[in-house]
Amino acid sequence: MTLVVLTGASGAGKTAISDLIAAEHGADIDIRFFDSIGVPPVEEMNALFGSPAGWQQAMTAEWMARLAGTMQPGRPVLFEGQMRIGFVVDAAAAMGLACHIILVDCDDATRRKRLTSDRDQPELANDDMMNWAAFLRREATSAGCEILDTSNLPIAEAAAIVLQRLRAD
Repeated sequence: MTLVVLTGASGAGKTAISDLIAAEHGADIDIRFFDSIGVPPVEEMNALFGSPAGWQQAMTAEWMARLAGTMQPGRPVLFEGQMRIGFVVDAAAAMGLACHIILVDCDDATRRKRLTSDRDQPELANDDMMNWAAFLRREATSAGCEILDTSNLPIAEAAAIVLQRLRAD
């Protein structure tokens, strides 16, 4: 069973890649989106989990448990979301899952353009998002994860790379 995890900050292209793979290969690849469980307000994350990071860690563990219980032999799974790589590594290990983690990334100028113009979410094109992207980049480098830079890469080419990882079994 192949599990590929796409993570990255907003605007990197992970959802566009996942959507394209779902449209073209959804019949033979399971695609799961972290945010499909819903993202509560920060106040709720703080109240129930102590912090947004605590919520993300708990939900990443919950997702890995779900995936471990539903993966089928010979059927690859693509899991997409904004998750800390350390949380994915720990949760996958706790469930006995091997996964290939890919940080989908882009430079800050590209991220700002995508968030502002392409997605019409200028409120996300802020220093906090750029710092989050830089944090994930450092974490991916430290963990030896693959980094897929989509700054100048068409989504179809990025999806083809991810599809190769999904079919590498």
